[in-house]
Amino acid sequence: MTTDLADSEAALVGRRQPYARVTVVWSQAPVSAKAGDTALVTPDGRLRGWVGGSCSEPVVVRQALEAMAEGAPRLVHLDPPGTRSTERAGVVVAPVTCASGGALEIFVEPRLPPPHLVTVGRSPLVAALAAMAAAVGFEVTVVERDGVDPGEFEPARVVGELDLAKAGTGPESFVVVATMGRYDEDAVEAAIASGARYVGLVASAERGAAVRETLRAAGLAEEDLARLRAPAGLDLGRLPHAEIAVAVLGEIVADKARAAPVLPAGPQAQPTEAVDPVCGMTVAVERAADAAEHAGITYWFCASGCRRRFEIDPARFLTR
Repeated sequence: MTTDLADSEAALVGRRQPYARVTVVWSQAPVSAKAGDTALVTPDGRLRGWVGGSCSEPVVVRQALEAMAEGAPRLVHLDPPGTRSTERAGVVVAPVTCASGGALEIFVEPRLPPPHLVTVGRSPLVAALAAMAAAVGFEVTVVERDGVDPGEFEPARVVGELDLAKAGTGPESFVVVATMGRYDEDAVEAAIASGARYVGLVASAERGAAVRETLRAAGLAEEDLARLRAPAGLDLGRLPHAEIAVAVLGEIVADKARAAPVLPAGPQAQPTEAVDPVCGMTVAVERAADAAEHAGITYWFCASGCRRRFEIDPARFLTR
Protein backbone atom coordinates (compact mmCIF):
# COMPACT_ATOMS: atom_id res chain seq x y z
CA MET A 1 0.00 0.00 0.00
CA THR A 2 2.81 2.43 0.95
CA THR A 3 4.67 1.78 -2.31
CA ASP A 4 1.49 2.12 -4.39
CA LEU A 5 0.67 5.42 -2.68
CA ALA A 6 4.19 6.71 -3.24
CA ASP A 7 3.91 5.81 -6.94
CA SER A 8 0.53 7.58 -7.16
CA GLU A 9 1.97 10.67 -5.50
CA ALA A 10 4.98 10.73 -7.83
CA ALA A 11 2.64 10.48 -10.83
CA LEU A 12 0.54 13.41 -9.58
CA VAL A 13 3.66 15.53 -9.09
CA GLY A 14 4.94 14.56 -12.53
CA ARG A 15 1.66 15.64 -14.13
CA ARG A 16 1.62 18.89 -12.11
CA GLN A 17 -1.73 17.92 -10.62
CA PRO A 18 -2.84 19.33 -7.28
CA TYR A 19 -3.73 16.98 -4.45
CA ALA A 20 -3.96 16.85 -0.67
CA ARG A 21 -1.94 14.46 1.49
CA VAL A 22 -3.93 13.34 4.53
CA THR A 23 -2.17 11.74 7.51
CA VAL A 24 -3.80 10.28 10.61
CA VAL A 25 -2.03 11.77 13.65
CA TRP A 26 -4.25 10.32 16.40
CA SER A 27 -7.15 7.90 16.68
CA GLN A 28 -9.40 6.55 19.39
CA ALA A 29 -10.98 3.09 19.22
CA PRO A 30 -13.10 1.76 17.67
CA VAL A 31 -11.90 3.83 14.68
CA SER A 32 -10.10 1.50 12.25
CA ALA A 33 -7.49 4.03 11.11
CA LYS A 34 -4.26 4.27 13.07
CA ALA A 35 -1.68 7.03 13.52
CA GLY A 36 0.51 7.13 10.43
CA ASP A 37 -2.15 5.93 8.00
CA THR A 38 -2.09 8.10 4.89
CA ALA A 39 -4.24 8.93 1.88
CA LEU A 40 -4.18 11.21 -1.14
CA VAL A 41 -7.24 13.20 -2.22
CA THR A 42 -7.45 14.62 -5.74
CA PRO A 43 -9.64 17.55 -6.90
CA ASP A 44 -12.25 15.15 -8.34
CA GLY A 45 -12.96 13.98 -4.78
CA ARG A 46 -11.26 10.60 -5.10
CA LEU A 47 -9.33 9.17 -2.15
CA ARG A 48 -6.42 6.75 -2.48
CA GLY A 49 -5.05 5.15 0.65
CA TRP A 50 -6.65 4.58 4.05
CA VAL A 51 -7.84 6.99 6.74
CA GLY A 52 -10.82 5.01 8.01
CA GLY A 53 -14.00 3.57 6.57
CA SER A 54 -17.30 4.96 5.35
CA CYS A 55 -17.85 7.11 8.46
CA SER A 56 -14.70 9.20 8.16
CA GLU A 57 -13.96 9.10 4.42
CA PRO A 58 -16.64 11.59 3.21
CA VAL A 59 -15.60 14.08 5.90
CA VAL A 60 -11.91 13.64 5.08
CA VAL A 61 -12.56 14.23 1.38
CA ARG A 62 -14.60 17.36 2.08
CA GLN A 63 -11.89 18.76 4.37
CA ALA A 64 -9.19 17.99 1.80
CA LEU A 65 -11.09 19.77 -0.97
CA GLU A 66 -11.57 22.83 1.22
CA ALA A 67 -7.87 22.85 2.12
CA MET A 68 -6.92 22.69 -1.56
CA ALA A 69 -9.27 25.55 -2.37
CA GLU A 70 -7.73 27.66 0.41
CA GLY A 71 -4.17 26.53 -0.30
CA ALA A 72 -3.48 26.09 3.42
CA PRO A 73 -2.98 23.02 5.65
CA ARG A 74 -5.32 22.19 8.51
CA LEU A 75 -5.57 19.90 11.51
CA VAL A 76 -9.02 18.30 11.71
CA HIS A 77 -10.64 16.55 14.67
CA LEU A 78 -13.45 14.11 13.79
CA ASP A 79 -15.78 12.73 16.43
CA PRO A 80 -19.50 12.29 17.16
CA PRO A 81 -21.38 15.52 17.96
CA GLY A 82 -21.39 16.49 21.63
CA THR A 83 -18.47 14.28 22.65
CA ARG A 84 -15.63 16.81 22.59
CA SER A 85 -14.27 17.74 26.00
CA THR A 86 -12.03 20.68 25.05
CA GLU A 87 -11.72 23.36 22.40
CA ARG A 88 -8.29 23.93 20.81
CA ALA A 89 -7.28 26.95 18.80
CA GLY A 90 -6.40 26.21 15.19
CA VAL A 91 -8.16 22.83 15.08
CA VAL A 92 -11.08 22.33 12.68
CA VAL A 93 -13.83 20.22 14.25
CA ALA A 94 -15.85 18.01 11.91
CA PRO A 95 -18.72 15.95 13.34
CA VAL A 96 -19.06 12.31 12.34
CA THR A 97 -22.60 11.03 12.83
CA CYS A 98 -22.07 7.32 12.16
CA ALA A 99 -22.96 4.96 14.99
CA SER A 100 -19.51 3.35 15.06
CA GLY A 101 -18.08 5.75 17.62
CA GLY A 102 -14.46 6.62 18.22
CA ALA A 103 -12.54 9.72 17.16
CA LEU A 104 -9.83 10.68 14.71
CA GLU A 105 -7.42 13.52 14.04
CA ILE A 106 -5.92 14.11 10.63
CA PHE A 107 -3.42 16.55 9.19
CA VAL A 108 -4.45 17.75 5.75
CA GLU A 109 -1.69 19.21 3.60
CA PRO A 110 -2.63 20.59 0.17
CA ARG A 111 0.15 20.10 -2.32
CA LEU A 112 -0.34 22.43 -5.25
CA PRO A 113 2.08 22.47 -8.19
CA PRO A 114 4.57 25.35 -8.11
CA PRO A 115 3.88 28.29 -10.44
CA HIS A 116 5.12 27.55 -13.94
CA LEU A 117 7.15 29.98 -16.03
CA VAL A 118 7.83 29.26 -19.70
CA THR A 119 10.34 31.49 -21.45
CA VAL A 120 10.66 31.38 -25.23
CA GLY A 121 13.95 32.46 -26.72
CA ARG A 122 17.66 32.54 -25.97
CA SER A 123 19.29 35.64 -24.49
CA PRO A 124 20.95 36.98 -21.33
CA LEU A 125 17.50 38.19 -20.28
CA VAL A 126 16.10 34.65 -20.49
CA ALA A 127 18.99 33.32 -18.42
CA ALA A 128 18.47 36.00 -15.75
CA LEU A 129 14.70 35.52 -15.67
CA ALA A 130 15.00 31.73 -15.42
CA ALA A 131 17.47 31.95 -12.54
CA MET A 132 15.45 34.52 -10.58
CA ALA A 133 12.12 32.75 -11.09
CA ALA A 134 13.60 29.43 -9.94
CA ALA A 135 15.00 31.16 -6.85
CA VAL A 136 11.50 32.28 -5.79
CA GLY A 137 9.89 28.88 -6.30
CA PHE A 138 8.81 28.80 -9.94
CA GLU A 139 9.18 25.72 -12.07
CA VAL A 140 10.92 27.06 -15.17
CA THR A 141 10.97 25.74 -18.74
CA VAL A 142 13.02 27.37 -21.49
CA VAL A 143 11.77 26.88 -25.05
CA GLU A 144 14.03 27.64 -28.00
CA ARG A 145 13.04 26.79 -31.57
CA ASP A 146 16.59 26.75 -32.88
CA GLY A 147 17.97 24.50 -30.16
CA VAL A 148 20.03 25.32 -27.10
CA ASP A 149 22.52 23.69 -24.74
CA PRO A 150 20.41 22.31 -21.83
CA GLY A 151 23.14 23.27 -19.35
CA GLU A 152 22.99 26.93 -20.38
CA PHE A 153 19.81 27.61 -18.41
CA GLU A 154 20.09 25.36 -15.36
CA PRO A 155 18.07 24.67 -13.27
CA ALA A 156 15.39 25.22 -15.93
CA ARG A 157 14.15 22.40 -18.13
CA VAL A 158 14.90 23.02 -21.82
CA VAL A 159 12.70 22.20 -24.83
CA GLY A 160 14.61 22.56 -28.08
CA GLU A 161 11.67 23.36 -30.34
CA LEU A 162 8.68 25.68 -30.36
CA ASP A 163 6.33 23.20 -28.69
CA LEU A 164 4.55 24.71 -25.69
CA ALA A 165 2.56 21.52 -25.11
CA LYS A 166 5.83 19.63 -24.63
CA ALA A 167 6.85 22.39 -22.24
CA GLY A 168 3.80 21.56 -20.13
CA THR A 169 2.13 24.92 -20.69
CA GLY A 170 -1.40 25.13 -19.29
CA PRO A 171 -3.99 27.58 -17.96
CA GLU A 172 -1.86 28.39 -14.90
CA SER A 173 1.41 28.95 -16.82
CA PHE A 174 3.13 32.27 -17.37
CA VAL A 175 4.71 32.57 -20.83
CA VAL A 176 7.34 35.20 -21.64
CA VAL A 177 8.40 35.53 -25.27
CA ALA A 178 11.93 36.92 -25.56
CA THR A 179 12.86 35.87 -29.08
CA MET A 180 14.29 39.30 -29.87
CA GLY A 181 12.69 39.58 -33.31
CA ARG A 182 13.74 36.15 -34.59
CA TYR A 183 10.31 34.50 -34.46
CA ASP A 184 8.22 36.79 -32.25
CA GLU A 185 4.95 36.28 -34.14
CA ASP A 186 5.19 32.49 -34.17
CA ALA A 187 6.07 32.38 -30.48
CA VAL A 188 3.33 34.80 -29.42
CA GLU A 189 0.73 32.94 -31.48
CA ALA A 190 1.76 29.64 -29.88
CA ALA A 191 1.68 31.22 -26.41
CA ILE A 192 -1.82 32.61 -26.90
CA ALA A 193 -3.04 29.29 -28.31
CA SER A 194 -1.67 27.46 -25.24
CA GLY A 195 -4.27 29.13 -23.01
CA ALA A 196 -1.61 30.40 -20.58
CA ARG A 197 -2.87 32.86 -17.98
CA TYR A 198 -0.10 35.33 -18.82
CA VAL A 199 1.51 36.02 -22.20
CA GLY A 200 4.18 38.69 -22.34
CA LEU A 201 6.44 39.85 -25.17
CA VAL A 202 9.80 41.44 -24.32
CA ALA A 203 10.01 44.13 -26.98
CA SER A 204 9.60 47.85 -27.51
CA ALA A 205 6.11 49.29 -27.70
CA GLU A 206 6.59 49.78 -31.45
CA ARG A 207 7.67 46.18 -31.98
CA GLY A 208 4.78 44.96 -29.84
CA ALA A 209 2.32 46.91 -31.98
CA ALA A 210 3.83 45.46 -35.16
CA VAL A 211 3.50 41.91 -33.80
CA ARG A 212 -0.15 42.52 -32.90
CA GLU A 213 -0.87 43.89 -36.37
CA THR A 214 0.77 40.92 -38.09
CA LEU A 215 -1.22 38.43 -35.99
CA ARG A 216 -4.42 40.43 -36.50
CA ALA A 217 -3.91 40.23 -40.27
CA ALA A 218 -3.35 36.48 -39.88
CA GLY A 219 -6.82 36.14 -38.34
CA LEU A 220 -6.22 36.13 -34.57
CA ALA A 221 -9.26 37.35 -32.67
CA GLU A 222 -9.12 40.70 -30.88
CA GLU A 223 -9.97 39.08 -27.56
CA ASP A 224 -6.90 36.86 -27.95
CA LEU A 225 -4.64 39.73 -28.95
CA ALA A 226 -5.89 41.69 -25.93
CA ARG A 227 -4.27 39.08 -23.68
CA LEU A 228 -0.78 39.95 -24.92
CA ARG A 229 1.32 42.14 -22.59
CA ALA A 230 3.68 44.05 -24.87
CA PRO A 231 6.00 45.38 -23.67
CA ALA A 232 6.09 42.78 -20.90
CA GLY A 233 7.01 43.82 -17.37
CA LEU A 234 6.62 46.77 -15.06
CA ASP A 235 7.37 50.12 -16.70
CA LEU A 236 10.72 51.01 -15.13
CA GLY A 237 12.24 52.81 -18.11
CA ARG A 238 15.22 51.74 -20.19
CA LEU A 239 17.05 48.98 -18.34
CA PRO A 240 19.81 46.43 -18.94
CA HIS A 241 18.79 42.83 -19.57
CA ALA A 242 19.01 41.63 -15.96
CA GLU A 243 16.87 44.50 -14.70
CA ILE A 244 14.28 43.97 -17.46
CA ALA A 245 14.05 40.39 -16.15
CA VAL A 246 13.34 41.82 -12.67
CA ALA A 247 10.57 44.02 -14.14
CA VAL A 248 9.01 41.07 -15.97
CA LEU A 249 9.16 38.79 -12.92
CA GLY A 250 7.66 41.56 -10.78
CA GLU A 251 4.66 41.81 -13.12
CA ILE A 252 4.22 38.03 -13.08
CA VAL A 253 4.40 37.82 -9.29
CA ALA A 254 1.82 40.60 -9.00
CA ASP A 255 -0.45 38.80 -11.47
CA LYS A 256 -0.07 35.55 -9.53
CA ALA A 257 -0.94 37.26 -6.25
CA ARG A 258 -4.17 38.71 -7.64
CA ALA A 259 -5.81 35.35 -8.31
CA ALA A 260 -6.19 32.11 -6.39
CA PRO A 261 -4.83 28.94 -8.04
CA VAL A 262 -7.17 27.39 -10.57
CA LEU A 263 -7.73 23.65 -10.20
CA PRO A 264 -7.76 21.60 -13.42
CA ALA A 265 -10.89 21.62 -15.54
CA GLY A 266 -13.29 18.70 -15.30
CA PRO A 267 -15.11 16.98 -12.46
CA GLN A 268 -13.49 18.41 -9.35
CA ALA A 269 -13.87 20.65 -6.32
CA GLN A 270 -16.91 19.89 -4.17
CA PRO A 271 -18.86 16.86 -5.43
CA THR A 272 -22.66 17.08 -5.31
CA GLU A 273 -23.67 16.11 -1.78
CA ALA A 274 -26.66 14.67 0.04
CA VAL A 275 -27.37 13.91 3.69
CA ASP A 276 -27.84 10.28 4.67
CA PRO A 277 -31.36 10.31 6.20
CA VAL A 278 -30.45 7.52 8.63
CA CYS A 279 -27.19 8.64 10.25
CA GLY A 280 -26.97 12.26 9.09
CA MET A 281 -23.63 11.83 7.34
CA THR A 282 -22.88 14.06 4.35
CA VAL A 283 -22.43 11.84 1.28
CA ALA A 284 -20.70 12.71 -2.00
CA VAL A 285 -23.41 11.60 -4.44
CA GLU A 286 -21.22 10.92 -7.45
CA ARG A 287 -19.15 8.41 -5.48
CA ALA A 288 -21.84 6.92 -3.25
CA ALA A 289 -22.49 3.24 -3.92
CA ASP A 290 -25.70 3.01 -1.89
CA ALA A 291 -28.95 4.66 -2.91
CA ALA A 292 -32.66 3.92 -2.54
CA GLU A 293 -35.78 5.42 -4.07
CA HIS A 294 -38.90 6.21 -2.08
CA ALA A 295 -41.99 8.04 -3.32
CA GLY A 296 -40.14 9.08 -6.47
CA ILE A 297 -37.20 10.59 -4.55
CA THR A 298 -33.67 9.15 -4.50
CA TYR A 299 -31.88 9.03 -1.15
CA TRP A 300 -28.15 8.46 -0.74
CA PHE A 301 -26.38 6.60 2.07
CA CYS A 302 -22.89 6.38 3.53
CA ALA A 303 -23.00 2.57 3.61
CA SER A 304 -25.24 -0.40 2.96
CA GLY A 305 -26.26 -0.64 6.63
CA CYS A 306 -27.98 2.74 6.54
CA ARG A 307 -29.59 1.91 3.21
CA ARG A 308 -31.01 -1.36 4.56
CA ARG A 309 -32.42 0.30 7.67
CA PHE A 310 -34.06 2.94 5.48
CA GLU A 311 -35.58 0.36 3.12
CA ILE A 312 -37.18 -1.50 6.06
CA ASP A 313 -39.00 1.60 7.35
CA PRO A 314 -38.50 4.82 5.31
CA ALA A 315 -41.15 6.72 7.26
CA ARG A 316 -39.14 6.36 10.46
CA PHE A 317 -36.30 8.42 9.02
CA LEU A 318 -38.29 10.89 6.92
CA THR A 319 -40.53 12.15 9.71
CA ARG A 320 -37.81 13.02 12.22
